[in-house]
Parts: sequence; structure tokens; C-alpha cells
Amino acid sequence: MLICKVVKPLVSTNRIPDFEHKHLQVVQDGSTQKVAVDAVGCIPGDWVICVGSSAAREAAGSKSYPSDLTIVGIIDHWDPEAGKASPPPSGAPATPGGTA
Repeated sequence: MLICKVVKPLVSTNRIPDFEHKHLQVVQDGSTQKVAVDAVGCIPGDWVICVGSSAAREAAGSKSYPSDLTIVGIIDHWDPEAGKASPPPSGAPATPGGTA
């Protein structure tokens, strides 16, 4: 599973018949943009849970569905910065123990 941020909807009017009328979203996975089938009705700015591979096809509605990334959940609260180490305050030593 991946945590991604929804960037914007993707409109494609000419599709193969297996694509039916599923909504597509452009999602950001780190610095990479990907297209995902929207199985939950998310909007731009939402943080979402995505699945890939055969799980993506099944979540989109059928194992024969041509998808390799499907949005399966909207995250209620997600702080992507939580848990990241913050830089030392200016003037403080950058190495542990105060030696450079």
C-alpha cells in the first residue's frame, strides 16, 4: 500500500470498454505523479491509501480491470512531516556531542 496525495482529476473521454466510467485521479507519490482509479470519491488535496498490482484491479471492480493503482481509502488525518528529524537550530553543532 502507498500513501499519496491527490493532485487533480484526470479526464479521459476516449477509453477502452473495460475502463467503463471509473474516475481517475493524478496522485503524488513522493516526487512522482501517477494515475490512480478512484474507487472512493476523493478530491484534490486528500491524502489517500492506494493499492497496486492485482489488489488494484480487484479494488477497482474486477481482476480483469486494467488498473495497476487504485485509491481504496481517504486518510482522515496525515501529517507527512511528523517523525522527520528537524535541522539543528542555527549556531548549534550539527554533529552529536558538539564536535565537528
